Amino acid sequence: MDIVKKLLLAVRSLLFYIGYGGTGMFQGIICKCLSYFLPVEKHYTYTTTWNKFVIWWFNVCIGVKVYAEGLENIPDTPCVVISKHQSPWETMYLLPHFNPLTVILKKELLRIPFFGAGLKSLNPIAIDRSSPKEALKQVLNIGQERLADGYSVLVFPEGTRIEPGKVGNYARSGTALSIAANVPTILVAHNAGYCWPARKFLKLPGTIQVKFSEPVYPEGKTSKQFIEEAKTWIENEVAKMSSGETPIPAVQ
Repeated sequence: MDIVKKLLLAVRSLLFYIGYGGTGMFQGIICKCLSYFLPVEKHYTYTTTWNKFVIWWFNVCIGVKVYAEGLENIPDTPCVVISKHQSPWETMYLLPHFNPLTVILKKELLRIPFFGAGLKSLNPIAIDRSSPKEALKQVLNIGQERLADGYSVLVFPEGTRIEPGKVGNYARSGTALSIAANVPTILVAHNAGYCWPARKFLKLPGTIQVKFSEPVYPEGKTSKQFIEEAKTWIENEVAKMSSGETPIPAVQ
């Protein structure tokens, strides 16, 4: 990458972060306030307006298009969503597509000023990753409560953001929750890490591909068998995106 191109990307990335961070502070405060006055559905709709803004602002500043397949597979009833985790992009993108959606996340994120307040207003399942057994109990107990209340539950089974081309260890909490609550699971594959690399300042233009599976039902499966099936589907789809086997239509 020549220095002029790199400098331009740095300027565009800085512009994106100014809009992202600046609006995020206000969003956290507003979300917290709205949670006291609005019912879940309306509060969630207003809250995720910011997510839509971030995706739009990212596209404007960096030059990124999104090609999504399988949006019609998203059910109207609560489900477990198991997604590849490469960057912050997928969290921003997925939340508006499920109304409402709660996220399994590490409890430390709730301590981030402003941003943490916004997260907390969405009723996340905040777990202590230092105690896997206790974390699984939290996911199963609180997750079933959230599903019963009409929420879908988003799980990143790898637990942390994984660089494109690499595969993390898939934990069974999401499939165990699907089995315990007897609800369908939607699998999500994407390649957002190429455009929004985790822990890197520079953002890169391109097309993010994201694919939603048809609902997968837990009947007759163990959590171990289920997560292996989920891992195989997600990683195969991600590999197709990376290799170009999954074509992108000329008209976006």
